[in-house]
Amino acid sequence: MGFRGVRSSKFRHVFGSPTKRDRCYDNVKITKNAHDSKFCAANPKFVAIVTEVAGGGAFLVLPIDKTGRAEMNLPKVTGHRGPVLDLAWNPFNDNMIASCSDDCTIKLWYIPDEGLKQNLNEWLVDLQGHQRRVAYIEWHPTAENILLSAGFDFLIIVWNISKGEASSVIDCHPDIIYSMSFNRDGSLLATTCKDKILRIIDPRSGNVLQEGLCHGGSKASKVVYLGDTGRVFSSGFSRFSDRQWAVWSQDDLSKPLRMENIDSSSGVLFPYYDHDAKMAYLAGKGDGSIRYYEIVDESPWCHYLNQFLSGFPQRGLGVMPKRGVNVYQCEIFRFYKLHATKNTCEPISMIVPRKSEQFQEDLYPDTAAPTPSLTGEEWLAGKNRNPILISLKSGMIARTHKPVLYKSRDHQLITADRNNERKFVFISQETKADYREQHHDSDDCNEKNENYGSKFQRIRQAWGTMTTQATTNNAPSGVMLCDIVTAHKLPSPTYINNYDNEKEVEIIDLASPKSEDELLKAYNNQMEEIRRLKDLLDSKEQQIKELQAEVQHLRAKWQQK
Repeated sequence: MGFRGVRSSKFRHVFGSPTKRDRCYDNVKITKNAHDSKFCAANPKFVAIVTEVAGGGAFLVLPIDKTGRAEMNLPKVTGHRGPVLDLAWNPFNDNMIASCSDDCTIKLWYIPDEGLKQNLNEWLVDLQGHQRRVAYIEWHPTAENILLSAGFDFLIIVWNISKGEASSVIDCHPDIIYSMSFNRDGSLLATTCKDKILRIIDPRSGNVLQEGLCHGGSKASKVVYLGDTGRVFSSGFSRFSDRQWAVWSQDDLSKPLRMENIDSSSGVLFPYYDHDAKMAYLAGKGDGSIRYYEIVDESPWCHYLNQFLSGFPQRGLGVMPKRGVNVYQCEIFRFYKLHATKNTCEPISMIVPRKSEQFQEDLYPDTAAPTPSLTGEEWLAGKNRNPILISLKSGMIARTHKPVLYKSRDHQLITADRNNERKFVFISQETKADYREQHHDSDDCNEKNENYGSKFQRIRQAWGTMTTQATTNNAPSGVMLCDIVTAHKLPSPTYINNYDNEKEVEIIDLASPKSEDELLKAYNNQMEEIRRLKDLLDSKEQQIKELQAEVQHLRAKWQQK
């Protein structure tokens, strides 16, 4: 078989760049717990690290820009009666974090924007339902207020945190659960278990859709869903204790699409997946290296790229969401490495080398926004929806600020983003420039004000379908809420035509045609409107040309003088 040349890939030269010492988080007493967890979670506002304490459980929350040597007595989140085993930030609220512990509980915490000033021991919600320690927690990727927890009682519980209660219990595992991962829209859940079986589960009903033998070794195996590709990526050990990875089809788990051995080390491999770049990362606990692969949609399904080598082993790794990376340095992924031999959390940036400092559109497609596309009740009722996407082209880091109120009487958690709701109301109104001459006569001004008032009323009535005057339990009276945020429904489209010779605003409601005649009539009206707009545009261009000619004539006349 002849040489086919080097495979073309824009990620072939990706390299890991460790941060300088003064940009690390130093003097942090990282936990020495032997549990196979990441012990770290990050978002564009904060980085949370599980710490070593004498009794109970605690974790540290640092503002993302507060680097350097940490003080000895920094405030911590201290509310668990046992060691903290896992952390996860709410993907739709950068101030809310969930933690699970050896005390069989899951707790939700609210972190103020300025960080902690004193030890935090008052939680928002305390979720109790597991009979043994809770090992892992996972937020739903698209639905708001949905949280999953996996415990050593072999159960996965689906929580509706807005009500503080369990919605359903998944009881299909006969042994300890090692990992779980949602697909892109959160309609499927992949899990690995001590019984060496990989399962694809419907998280709402708890039914097992597919299952198959995963890795034959006795040590822990991990799995991550490869977005919306219909495949999963797993890591584990062979029967001969060799570390290996595999790619599986969610429709057939009887055999892997591809399986490869890596080495004979003993550290558990943690898989990570970047849906935007279609790259998978493997980082071993106790290793100093991070291997990365490119995922493709055809055989061989996964291509090895390179590895980041370091002389310092890692105890855990946190990951920054894509909306928090530095796009002008071509950073496509960022780890937060917890050192195993020293008290340091070190950011590691995965960078694509590019000479230009401009925004690279091929590296940064639209990514998941910090806005839920479904409410928790809609998802529990059976709806599925892909994540809402935002562009990273502006270079600004997308952060959220949502005040949280817990009603202890009704056991409800209320999250409000009033600032964003007002923004939606504002940007949904079309603004038209008015180039008409202003008359300073008082009568004309009064007439214009009256006309403006009527226009405003017409516009307000037109957009009234997307606003509500309802007063919520945690909102002041008279606050206008936008259905785009609260009910996730777009308003019926309207067009506002504002011509120079018109005195009123014409609002055309685009109702869906119910018959073929109405459709033909709507088409003819649209074509007539387009022709009229073209004629208006041609007349405007002719006026512009005449004005330009007049300006040139006056300029030449002035130069002659």
